[in-house]
Amino acid sequence: MKLTYILPFVALSTAFIIPDEQVISQIAIESHKSAEGVFKELPSKDQIVHNIENSFEWVEDAVDKAAKCSRNAFDTAIDRAAQTGSDLSKSLQRTGFDAVSWLDSHTDLNTRGHHDQPNQTVYQLITSSKYTTKLAAAINEYPDLVVLLNGTLANYTVFAPVDSAFEKIPDDAPKPSKELLEKVLMYHVSPEYYPAGKVLVTHTVPTALTVDTVGIGPQRLSTNIGLKGLTVNFYSRIIAIDIFGTNGVIHGVDSLLVPPPNVAEIISLLPAEFSTLELGLTKTGLFAPLNDTSNHYGGTVFAPSNFAFQKLPTKITAFLFSSYGTKYLKALLKYHIVANQTLYSDAYYAAESVDEQDIPKGIFHIDLPTQLEDKSLAVDVARYGRLIEIKVNAFARVDIQDGIAADGVIQVVSDVLIPPKRIDRMVQHWQGEDLTVEDLKERLEPFLENVEL
Repeated sequence: MKLTYILPFVALSTAFIIPDEQVISQIAIESHKSAEGVFKELPSKDQIVHNIENSFEWVEDAVDKAAKCSRNAFDTAIDRAAQTGSDLSKSLQRTGFDAVSWLDSHTDLNTRGHHDQPNQTVYQLITSSKYTTKLAAAINEYPDLVVLLNGTLANYTVFAPVDSAFEKIPDDAPKPSKELLEKVLMYHVSPEYYPAGKVLVTHTVPTALTVDTVGIGPQRLSTNIGLKGLTVNFYSRIIAIDIFGTNGVIHGVDSLLVPPPNVAEIISLLPAEFSTLELGLTKTGLFAPLNDTSNHYGGTVFAPSNFAFQKLPTKITAFLFSSYGTKYLKALLKYHIVANQTLYSDAYYAAESVDEQDIPKGIFHIDLPTQLEDKSLAVDVARYGRLIEIKVNAFARVDIQDGIAADGVIQVVSDVLIPPKRIDRMVQHWQGEDLTVEDLKERLEPFLENVEL
């Protein structure tokens, strides 16, 4: 299968997930590598083509090669994974998440469960497998979760960490509270049905974990295709797929999935990408309210990377970060922040709505009101299966999609977003043309009277 034409999209469609610091302090998982910037060391064209071709072959393969037997389906799938000699790499640090852990391995996932008619629930499959004894013991501590995974109210999807995933927890790590562990377990379960083919064409997956800070919708997982094959939240590699039960499907993963912190914390944890943005937010007094999850229900931050700021003319950058330019910088950064509306690449939450909305295939347009008074961002999402491109104001691309956070999502944009100006009663968006300090001041001055430093 020739997929060379999608390479530009694949290289830009990776997401980043940072585990919550509170969770990490209780569930500390070791890593062999320190965090680096998410833009560094992108895979080569041949590597991407190889992995994507293999990924689609999993879905296209209608004939299951696993031998039919009476053993637990999970055991069969994991045994086959072991035969491939795949290495369960450790991808999470004690203090944070390796944002480029998807570069660590080029091992492809090629293991799926058998397709016999299932006769066990997903709970029964987990508790009867020799590879998920620790997960089963954890689930059994929560009767409501046992009932959920044994029930037939929905076709569930479980991203089940195998026992070796728990072995990544250091011996001296404190035991998590029961409430916290329940949240972690719920983060591994989706109330919707996601067999491997659907996971492959999906960017985010809703979970059974609900949090007030993200608005009306559930906390989501991110799925990624990289050199490690198909992963969840970047670091947890799917090592077995399509283990079907009577009430859902299980995919085996090699690392625990940890709920993320909020947007502001993620920005702080990735200085290689967001040090300029963090400096601007702090200098203008916007960082503290962004970090306060009580003043918004979900949200979307279109975050310019350090590289995006470097693309601005030097004189403009110097002006914005001068003492005189601070009020202009505040207005500019408010134009990047959307409160109470969370736009993922394939789902949309609005605080005033009662239901989440899927982003339809094809072209989806939405105007998102920013914190800059009366100014919205025109966002276009072009979605064709897993290939998704997002543009803001018909110009700036979202280079890295779906930085999932506890209180919304980060979409990393290729350029600093410049508010439009009116010419002869027409709104003119900035399209990357030459920009002077005076032109920028003209665009931002109408909003300065509402900006207090």
